[in-house]
Amino acid sequence: MNEAAQLQGVTGRRAHLPVMLQEVLTALSPKDGEIYVDATFGAGGYSRAILESAKCRVYAIDRDPSTRLLADALARDFPGRFLLLAGCFSDMVSLLAQQGVTGVDAIVMDLGVSSMQIDQAARGFSFKHDGPLDMRMSCDGVSAAILVNSLPEDELADILYMYGEEKASRKIAAAIVAEREIAPIETTAQLAALIRRVVRQSGEMDPATRTFQALRIRVNDELGELERALDAAPTLLRTGGRLIVVSFHSLEDRIVKRFLRPKSEVASRHAMAALVQQQQDSGLALFDLPSGKAIIPGVPETRLNPRARSAKLRVAIRNSVQRAHAEMEP
Repeated sequence: MNEAAQLQGVTGRRAHLPVMLQEVLTALSPKDGEIYVDATFGAGGYSRAILESAKCRVYAIDRDPSTRLLADALARDFPGRFLLLAGCFSDMVSLLAQQGVTGVDAIVMDLGVSSMQIDQAARGFSFKHDGPLDMRMSCDGVSAAILVNSLPEDELADILYMYGEEKASRKIAAAIVAEREIAPIETTAQLAALIRRVVRQSGEMDPATRTFQALRIRVNDELGELERALDAAPTLLRTGGRLIVVSFHSLEDRIVKRFLRPKSEVASRHAMAALVQQQQDSGLALFDLPSGKAIIPGVPETRLNPRARSAKLRVAIRNSVQRAHAEMEP
């Protein structure tokens, strides 16, 4: 198989369309000589656009091993300016330190599952394609099938309610437990069909949507990853550095909004570098917010790319410790 065919297999059938690409580039304002982190590389759409916009460097992060072919192609197109770091984006500080990088000018996070993962039936993310009930972004660890076939009914219901905001969580969990007593639930089509039998469709959303979201989030600890990554970002961002986050559902956006408020309103659950902790303890915000509201995609984009419909983009600019101290002085 030639490289073009291999890349086609990785990205899926549809062309990759980075969500709100122009809005992200406007917020980044790429400049020659700066260093950027594409914290969720995926199909590489943001990385490529940033590299094309300025003579800068991009460090991309992804835990999905299938992104390597895409990254290798990008590294050849931009020699010496791009590097993919294999791992979780919550570990960005240590991953970049291994490259001798302790400060960056911007970090971009495009949250959730990528289009190329959804489009590959074998990855088990989508109820629209029949495949193994997997959903692991890193291709290792506990799969969705193991959770569905082994967790107690109450725990399954809690996962569906907390991570999918599924009102019929207990009804679906009971149906799963009854079904697996007859035979294991091993494919996406099996699980989707079961849910559709017990939950009536309301509007355009498929009844399986929230359950699949919940299982995916639980399998990959997506909300925990986001919280840890947000905590790590201020230790890397230089003064004036930009943090740009694109989220796709209320659970993610709620975490981002809470993090960007001043310390007097919100406390981080994780230890941060001494410099950041000192600023947090002052009760001042870690970031300036150019806009108090999230940026949403325009109608033309949502028509072209349905995945963009629920997207929200938030932009924050890293404060300086010196300024924060000056503001505290009488």
